[in-house]
Amino acid sequence: MAEQKVILVTGGTGLVGKGIEAAIGREGKRADEEWHFVSSKDADLTDRNSTEALFERIKPTHVIHLAAMVGGLFRNLKYNLDFFRVNSQINDNVLSISHQYNVQKVVSCLSTCIFPDKTTYPIDETMVHNGAPHDSNFGYSFAKRMIDVQNKGYHLQHGRKFTSVIPTNVYGPHDNFNLEDGHVLPGLIRKVYEAKASGTPFVIWGTGSPRRQFIYSLDLGRLFLWVLREYDEVSPIILSVGEEDEVSIKEAADLVVEAMGFTGEVIQDTTKSDGQFKKTASNAKLRRYLPDFKFTPIKQAIKETCDWYEANINTARH
Repeated sequence: MAEQKVILVTGGTGLVGKGIEAAIGREGKRADEEWHFVSSKDADLTDRNSTEALFERIKPTHVIHLAAMVGGLFRNLKYNLDFFRVNSQINDNVLSISHQYNVQKVVSCLSTCIFPDKTTYPIDETMVHNGAPHDSNFGYSFAKRMIDVQNKGYHLQHGRKFTSVIPTNVYGPHDNFNLEDGHVLPGLIRKVYEAKASGTPFVIWGTGSPRRQFIYSLDLGRLFLWVLREYDEVSPIILSVGEEDEVSIKEAADLVVEAMGFTGEVIQDTTKSDGQFKKTASNAKLRRYLPDFKFTPIKQAIKETCDWYEANINTARH
C-alpha cells in the first residue's frame, strides 16, 4: 500500500489553489492523498510561531507553497521594500519549517517577472539569475528568486527535494478582478462586464499590441499535480502554453467581447502605456516531460472564466 501523503497548500484559496482543487475534482482524488488548502486566516506565514503551529497541526509530508504578498504595478512601485521583506519572511518560514518537519517535497510558485529585464527571447529556466529584474517590481522579483537559491541550498546541504514552478499569466475562476491590482485578463473581463451593464463603450488601454502567454488556472492545476507527483528536479520548470500560442492584448480583448456577447463600442486609448511588449517563455522543458499534454483552448477557457465571473459577480474579488 502506498504511503499516505499529507499535502499542505499555502495560499490555497486563491486563483492557483482553486485551480489545483478543481483539477483534483476533475480527475478524482487519489486514495493516498490528504489535501489541506489553507489561507491567511489559518496562519500568519510571516510569523514563525504561527507557521510552526500550522505545520504542527497538519503535519504535512508535502507542501505546495503559493502564499505571497502580491499586487499590481502601482502597488509594487510604491512598496518594493515591503514586497521584498514580507515575501522573504514567508518563504524562509515555509521552507525552513518544511525542513524542520522533514517534509519530503516542497513545490513553490514563482513568476515570470523574476526573469531579467534585459534578456533574449524566448526566456527559459537557465536564465533566472542572468541580470536584474524590471525595476518596477524588483522587491517581489528578488524575493521570489531567492526561493530558487534556497531550494538549491536545501538540496545540496540537506538532500531536500524542494523545487519550484514558473507559470506565465494565469487566469480563470476565482481570479482577482480589481482594476488596479489585478492582471490583464481579469481586468478586461471586468471592464467588458461593466461596459455591457452600463451601456457605455469598452475602453482598451494602450495599442493592444503587446503579446502574452496565458495559462488557464485549471490547466495549471493539472500541471501542479504532475509536478508534485512526478517531477524530480530541484531546478525550476516553466509551466506555459507554447510560444505559438502567444496572443496580443487586443486578441484577448476580442475573445472576452465575444464570450460576453458585448455589442457596444470598443475604443482603444492609445495615450495609455503598453508596458512590456512581450515576455515570451519557452515551454520546451515541460514538453520534454509531457509531449502530449493538452491545454484548454483559450477561447473555451476565456468563455468559462467569463461565465464564472457573471455567475459570481457579487462574491468575486474586486
